Amino acid sequence: MSDNGITLDQSNHARLADWLEQDNWVIACLCAAWCDTCRGYREGFDRLAAKHPDKRFVWIDIEDEADFIGDIDVENFPTLLIQRGDQVAFFGTVLPDPGVADRIIGAQAERSAADLERDTASSAERRAWQRDCNLRARLAAE
Repeated sequence: MSDNGITLDQSNHARLADWLEQDNWVIACLCAAWCDTCRGYREGFDRLAAKHPDKRFVWIDIEDEADFIGDIDVENFPTLLIQRGDQVAFFGTVLPDPGVADRIIGAQAERSAADLERDTASSAERRAWQRDCNLRARLAAE
């Protein structure tokens, strides 16, 4: 990965916490090493990191980081989690096409802070993202 990206492991949880504390956009891909789709998607995800140097990218193997992931419900791969500061803006399975992820990232990044804050509480699903998927809260709980 590039300077703005990491593969999450115990040694760099503090770096992720710092990125979230600094209010950076963090794009996390939740995958698994055994998954052929994930292995194929990884190169495209790394290219997205290079294309968006103003954002931070995190590859999270849900089995290697099972204690950290906890009860986040990953239904399929790849699953993206997009968060800024303490607000989860997007969580869901995406097609394994970096172009799709790029459009989602762009759409989220264009939203104002007020829009993002309003949307995080706009539905039961989005409120659940804040409660269950918030990387910053998970790091604080360690």
